[in-house]
Amino acid sequence: MKSSSELRTLLRSIDHKSYPAYKSLAGAYQFGDYVLVIDHVQGDPFASPSSLHLEIPHKAAGFPAGYYMDDCPRIALQDYLTRLLSRQFEDYNFKTKGSGKSGLLSITRCGQEVLERSACQITAQKLIVRFYVGFPAFGRTIAASELEKILFDFLPACAAGSLYYQKLDKKKVEAAVFLAEDQEALRSILKERNLAAFVANGSILPRKSGISDLPLKDSVPFAAPASMEQTICLPHRGEVKGMAVPKGITLIVGGGYHGKSTLLEALQMGVYNHITGDGREFVITDNTAVKLRAEDGRSIQNVDISLFINDLPNGKDTASFSTPDASGSTSQAAGVIEGMEAHTNLFLIDEDTSATNFMLRDEFMQQVISRKKEPITPFLERAVDLYRNAGISTILVAGSSGAFFYIADTIIQMDCYRPIDITESVKSLCAGRTAPRTQAPDFRIPEFTRTLPPAKNDKKSEARGRGYGRTRTAEHFVQEHKKLKTFGRDSFSIDRETVDLRYVEQLADSEQTNALAHLLRFGLEQTIDGKRTVRQIVQTIYHTLEEKGWEPFCSSYIPCGLAKPRIQELFACLNRYRG
Repeated sequence: MKSSSELRTLLRSIDHKSYPAYKSLAGAYQFGDYVLVIDHVQGDPFASPSSLHLEIPHKAAGFPAGYYMDDCPRIALQDYLTRLLSRQFEDYNFKTKGSGKSGLLSITRCGQEVLERSACQITAQKLIVRFYVGFPAFGRTIAASELEKILFDFLPACAAGSLYYQKLDKKKVEAAVFLAEDQEALRSILKERNLAAFVANGSILPRKSGISDLPLKDSVPFAAPASMEQTICLPHRGEVKGMAVPKGITLIVGGGYHGKSTLLEALQMGVYNHITGDGREFVITDNTAVKLRAEDGRSIQNVDISLFINDLPNGKDTASFSTPDASGSTSQAAGVIEGMEAHTNLFLIDEDTSATNFMLRDEFMQQVISRKKEPITPFLERAVDLYRNAGISTILVAGSSGAFFYIADTIIQMDCYRPIDITESVKSLCAGRTAPRTQAPDFRIPEFTRTLPPAKNDKKSEARGRGYGRTRTAEHFVQEHKKLKTFGRDSFSIDRETVDLRYVEQLADSEQTNALAHLLRFGLEQTIDGKRTVRQIVQTIYHTLEEKGWEPFCSSYIPCGLAKPRIQELFACLNRYRG
C-alpha cells in the first residue's frame, strides 16, 4: 500500500497531462487512520464519475460494538452514516474548477426507508464507505491541483464530520439504532400475536406528493378504532398504541378520497423500516407481504394458474402457462401463484388496480354467462381457502362491490382518513341477504417445481469452452459479464433485454433495481441451468448475497449505488425477465 504523500507526488507528476493519465492513480493509499482506495477512474470528465472508498478500522471509527454486531442495528447505523456523509458532501460538491463532472462529490441519496446499501458497509474489522468523485479537468487536460483539494482537504473534512463516533451527536446515533431495534421488535410481536400489520396512533400516512415520499403537512394523524386498538411494549420506546390488523381477510372500504388507498400504500411500504420523522415509523407489516395488481402485457413463464383459470377455448394448458403478452386477469392470477412461490404470508390488493373479472363475478353475470363458459375462478372464491389452507392473509381495498363483505373477517371503513371498525354492523346486514358464491371447489397448493431454461448466448459457458473456467483472469471475467443498464426505479436491461418493474410497487429505491440487475445477471451466468427450480435459483442467489455480500455480483470492485431488495422482489424480477 502506498502512502498519501506518494499519492500527492503522483498527482503532481500527471498535472496538465491528457485525462487518461488519471488511471495511474488507481490503488490504495494510507491517510493517517484511514485508507483511501481509488477503485475505478472515469474515462473523461464527462463520463460517469470515478469510484472510491474509505476504510476505517473500528479502533479509529470508535462506534460501540453493540451498534454493528447484529444486522438490525448495523443496517440502521450504516444508513445513518450514509445520510450524514451525503450532507457533508453537499457542502463541498462542485467547489473545484473544471469541466463536465469535475469536482462532483456524491454518495447515495437515501429515501425514507432504511435499506442495506453498498454505500456503507460495516464488517467485523472496519467501516467501508463508497462514493463518487468527478476527477477535475479543463477540457480533457488533468487539473491535478483541483483533485488534490478534494482528496487532501475536502474528503478528510467530510470524513471527520460524519464517520467518527467521538465527533458525532451520540444521542442521535443512539436514536437511529434504537428506532430500528424497536421496529424489528414490533415485527416479532406481529408473529406472536397472529397479526398481519400494525399502525401506530399518531402516524402520518399521506405523502407530500406523487413525486415526494415526505410526509404531508397538516395531515390527519392516524387513530385506531377502539375495538382494534392494542398496546405494544417496545424495548426502547416503551408502550405504543395503535390499530392491530389480525391475520385473515381484511376489507378496507369507504368513499372516494377518504384514505383507503393511502392506508394500503402505507401498509405495502411497512415491510421496510423508516427513519425518524417519516410519520410511518411504526406502520409495520408482515415483511413477506406482496402487493398484487393487474399487469397487462407482462411475460409469464410456465406458471400453474389453474387455481384461477381453466378450460381455455384454445385448449391451452394452464397448469404450465406461458405467454409473452398476458391479459389483466391472467397476469394477476400469475401474480398470486408467484407470490405463493415467493413464500408470502400476506397479499395486498387495491380493487382500482385489479382486473375486475379476476376479482369477482356477480350473480346476474353468472346467470347471463354460465359458469361452464367462464374459465376464470375469481379471487373472491379463493381468498378464504388461501388463508385457511395456505396461511396467506389478504388486505383488500374495495369500493364497488359488496360481495367481499361475506368473506371478510375484519372490515375497516375509512372516513376522512379515520378508520372505523364496521365489522359487526356489516355482518348483521349480510345475515339478512342472500350470499353470493364465495368458495370454489378443488383448491390445491401448486407444487412449485417449474424450472427456467438457460439464457441464450451464455457468454460464461462459451468462455469455459475456450478454457477460462474457474482460472480465468479478471480481464476475461469482465468480458464475460452481460452488460447492464438501469433506468431508474422502473426497469433495467441485460444485454438489451429489458426487465419492466414498473408494477412491482414495493421497490422503494432505484438502487434496489440496480441491485436486482446484478443479482439477475449472476443468476443467468451461474444458477439458471434448466434443472434448478425457480425457488432453488432464487434461494441460491439470495443465500450468496447474505453470506458473501455484494462482491460475487460485481466484476472488479463493489460500486456505490446498490441496495438490498427483499427476496419477494427478486422472485418478481426473475418472473419478468423475458430472455
